[in-house]
Amino acid sequence: MAKFRTTLLAATIALTAFSGAASARNPMVGGAAMYASKNIVENAVNSKDHTTLVAAVKAADLVVTLSSPGPFTVFAPTNDAFAKLPAGTVDTLVRPENKATLTSILTYHVVPGRITAAMISANARAHRGTASYTTVQGEALTFSRSGSGWAITDAKGNRGMITIANVMQSNGVIHVIDTVMMP
Repeated sequence: MAKFRTTLLAATIALTAFSGAASARNPMVGGAAMYASKNIVENAVNSKDHTTLVAAVKAADLVVTLSSPGPFTVFAPTNDAFAKLPAGTVDTLVRPENKATLTSILTYHVVPGRITAAMISANARAHRGTASYTTVQGEALTFSRSGSGWAITDAKGNRGMITIANVMQSNGVIHVIDTVMMP
């Protein structure tokens, strides 16, 4: 009986460890598992926290681009981040006549390449605590340590936080952020 209990305990520990490893590989974002085998768009459409971002990406005709091989690093604002904008801003931006402005804002959240949190950290250490990356839009986003996480600052001085880092995708990486960055 003791041998059976030991075997059962070992199996339970192994199963728990395996389940933890699986969730680390496929983190949950907006109530959905994010699969490293899927691209940025394929994963984002499943996140309940990113419905506004997905609608904006569709309105700006960026679905094909963000589904391409990349790689891209996307700093993905949540629905709550968009809700912080002045009332009516999102509705105005998704209108066809504002497509250029919307595209500029969205591409300001994308950096070419696969930039992980470890890379941001190394870049910041090499540059006196601040890392900077040029976005696809052409202007820089700046990163600095804030508590145990990373703050992100845009060209206008708006500051937010990376709330979920290193959500790996087949064509890059997503870092979930709590503020919409403005060029």
